[in-house]
Amino acid sequence: MPFDLERTTHRFTKNDAGGVQTVVADDPRDTAQITLVQQHLTAEVDRFRRGDFTDPARIHGNEMPGLETLRVHSGRITIDYENTRDGARATYTTADAELRNALHAWFDAQVGDHGSHATR
Repeated sequence: MPFDLERTTHRFTKNDAGGVQTVVADDPRDTAQITLVQQHLTAEVDRFRRGDFTDPARIHGNEMPGLETLRVHSGRITIDYENTRDGARATYTTADAELRNALHAWFDAQVGDHGSHATR
């Protein structure tokens, strides 16, 4: 990750339509971390929209729960991106229950792997 995990927090919030991934600087005045978070999440969302999940696979492993389903069916997920005051947010939406479950599994795996740097 291009930003400092010790100075940022990932939030993975599941919902009935998919979920919301938020990455924020722990200090809302830390403009360097905020900029890095926004640049990183912008690039990730662009790749995810094209079905390219190589970055999370590189970090978390190719066997990461939900990852293969997301790769194969990424065109059936809408991913909206927005900057926030203290970082960035990606909202994942699908009407497909299998994809929603894959997103939830993927979120759970990230929370587990990021440890104290992530919350639900």
